[in-house]
Amino acid sequence: MSEKAYDFQAIETKWFEQWDRAEVAGQSLYRAEEDSSKPKYYVLEMLPYPSGALHIGHIRNYSIGDALARYMWMRGYNVLHPMGWDAFGLPAENAAIANRQPPRDWTLSNIGKMKRTHRRFAFSYDWSREVTTCDPEYYRWNQWFFLKMLERDLAYRKKALVNWCPLCATVLANEQVVDGCCWRHETTPVEQRALEQWFLRTTHYSEDLLNDMAELEGKWPARVLTMQRNWIGRSEGAEVEFALEERAQNGARPAPPSFHEFLGGLAAPGRALCALEERAESIRVFTTRIDTIYGATCLILAPEHPLVSELLDGTMRAQAKAMIDARAAQGPGDFEKEGFATGLFARNPFSGGALPVWVGNFVLTGYGTGAIMAVPAHDQRDFEFCRKYGLPVVPVIRPVDGELPDESSMEQALEIEGVVENSGEYSGLSSAEARTRMAARAERDGFGKPAVTFRLKDWGVSRQRYWGTPIPVIHCAVDGVVPVPEADLPVLLPDNVRLTGDGQSPLASVPEFVNVVCPQCGGPARRETDTMDTFVDSSWYFYRYCDPHNAAQPFDPAKIAYWFPIDQYIGGIEHAILHLIYSRFWTKMMRDIGLVSNAEPIRKLFSQGMVISEGAKMSKSRGNVRGADAVADKYGADAARLFVLFAGPPEREIDWTDSGIEGIVRFLGRVYRFVTRNVGAPGGDGSADRDVLRKLHQTVKKITEDLDTRWHFNTSIAAVMELLNEVHAAEAKISAAAMRETLRSVTLLLGPFAPYMAQELWAEQGFDGLVFKQEWPKFDEELARDEGVEIVLQVNGKVRGRMTVPHGTDCEELESLARREPNVAALLAGKAVVKVICVAERLVNFVVR
Repeated sequence: MSEKAYDFQAIETKWFEQWDRAEVAGQSLYRAEEDSSKPKYYVLEMLPYPSGALHIGHIRNYSIGDALARYMWMRGYNVLHPMGWDAFGLPAENAAIANRQPPRDWTLSNIGKMKRTHRRFAFSYDWSREVTTCDPEYYRWNQWFFLKMLERDLAYRKKALVNWCPLCATVLANEQVVDGCCWRHETTPVEQRALEQWFLRTTHYSEDLLNDMAELEGKWPARVLTMQRNWIGRSEGAEVEFALEERAQNGARPAPPSFHEFLGGLAAPGRALCALEERAESIRVFTTRIDTIYGATCLILAPEHPLVSELLDGTMRAQAKAMIDARAAQGPGDFEKEGFATGLFARNPFSGGALPVWVGNFVLTGYGTGAIMAVPAHDQRDFEFCRKYGLPVVPVIRPVDGELPDESSMEQALEIEGVVENSGEYSGLSSAEARTRMAARAERDGFGKPAVTFRLKDWGVSRQRYWGTPIPVIHCAVDGVVPVPEADLPVLLPDNVRLTGDGQSPLASVPEFVNVVCPQCGGPARRETDTMDTFVDSSWYFYRYCDPHNAAQPFDPAKIAYWFPIDQYIGGIEHAILHLIYSRFWTKMMRDIGLVSNAEPIRKLFSQGMVISEGAKMSKSRGNVRGADAVADKYGADAARLFVLFAGPPEREIDWTDSGIEGIVRFLGRVYRFVTRNVGAPGGDGSADRDVLRKLHQTVKKITEDLDTRWHFNTSIAAVMELLNEVHAAEAKISAAAMRETLRSVTLLLGPFAPYMAQELWAEQGFDGLVFKQEWPKFDEELARDEGVEIVLQVNGKVRGRMTVPHGTDCEELESLARREPNVAALLAGKAVVKVICVAERLVNFVVR
């Protein structure tokens, strides 16, 4: 057959239209089998927010998942690969306000655009399972879950100090505050307001969320697990009560404001405060180092601690308020420690000494009790504060093999485990033994107990915006908070709503929505006007994919038992805290109400690297976005997919370059021309068959191992390029039989990465059916045995040795192997390596000084 020119537009249009006709006819190419004897494989990319257009960064995420799905089909698995839309949320509402367009219209229009792009790139989604979270058939189950949690006291309402974004004009969860600013507006400081809010009791599962991470070790990225552990923040220690003494400046405690006055005047990020039944008589402190309690020289309250309102006068409350505002503006981090004395004192229950009570801006209510005992000799933070304000420093811990430090000469805290001194009956004990005995005494004598605390707080889900799931409760003057009966679900969002973005729930201005009859007493009542945080939608959507049209329940538990857990989940590292903790919480809640049996939703997680352009993350504000459709029009969908997989390991950041994708287009053209001119050709004398077939089987083995283990798509594609170079050089000497095997295998190897090209080449060779439904090529172990290639080893440009490594070894592996070569290792010993230059399968040069 004669060689053909590579016309990607004609090829991709041809197969797009054929596949589209099959979909329209109900012959879904990618439909998962409901009843199958095959092993299952559930691969999923995180569902997108329908912002209007996909850029090349999105394409990388979807190309990774699509390559894996196609490969697993070829390996004989029953693959579930669905897609949907995270369709509620603030951007749609804000865009609707700006454009005077209903959020639903704006959202559905964007979904249409993005779905066309998905299909243009031939992503292998089972569209029969498509989920759109703003559809009532979906969000009714958000409401159903809320009612189930309300029954179990996992959902509750209280007045609380909450995070408030002035631009979003709504409440944010703790996890949505990043460096003191809104997660959507990186330079907008979060404020605090006192509001009646709905919470989900994520803290009920603190231990489960932490302990169950053991089964994710080695399957989730280590940094994601570390981020989650840090966010959950388990600390073991003790709670101790310090009795207050009547020593205010004027001899009596100032009259406090009401608790609601306090909530209206103070604010604290991420802390929900509860009204005190009566005037406090003590300050409760959580400490991980009760062994240092004899070295405590003061107590320090967070400025938003309830006792600030209860016990202090108006001037001091104003000082505390100023601290809170300043801290909110600064965000977390190292800032100047400020504080003031309250004039109150508290009794140390161990030493009997009276400790002054201070308020300090560095003490947070989000951890422990919102009050600390300051032990400046053994905590650097406390040391800096106490030195600044002239408070005593009392060392009580000495090194095991050293002396107790002298307070007057200390320039920093001694933060060690050691031997307890100057601590009464506990002197001479190790820190660990002293902690055990002190906590036991505190519990025995009734002024404390061993305790565990968590950084994780309950999830505030109330949002004062329109475009979200209505919270299904009714407020009745007689019966209080009344759940909407399940038979009345879904509570529908009304259409005739005026959107203002002024911080008041738009639903409150719709009388026909608000004014209802109480389901219990039949009297007049008001419907809840807050909507749910959009992260509720994404906490369980992947379960709905398994049974997307079930009108009787969220999903059939039997279907979940088959498909779950998700075998491979793919998405950005930015979701390590928000989405992934919430989805883990939701799974545990569903387990406890009997819907699922799995404790974790995701077996394996992969976080892909970003695509950057012009040295920065793609964003509209920078003007460096490469739109997916524009790239496909200019270079082809296959070239775009191949580029984002070839440009680097998938977990790393890659840089978009026009020259890079142009190189991919040239490669695809070479493949196409080589295959088409050799289909049906008489072949050569076969003198190159052994070498070519060896290289072919080595390539099949390498790509198989890459896809099974390391996911180095870039080296897999490079291996195909290398194979093509070798067979091209020996083209005239390859027999017809060896050529047929080579062409067939090359086509199948390209199938997961370039589906249009692979399908066209499959048809050119006279084969029927879909490429991704063919069996993955097998390799012969004998033929695939890698004899390796010799690498030159250099130090500062001088040859210092040689070694043989397997073909296709990448630069990182080359460097690691080179460092093990004895002569090179000796030359590097004690030297600073300035740079390592690797030329794949040629040399490794260490530049040292």
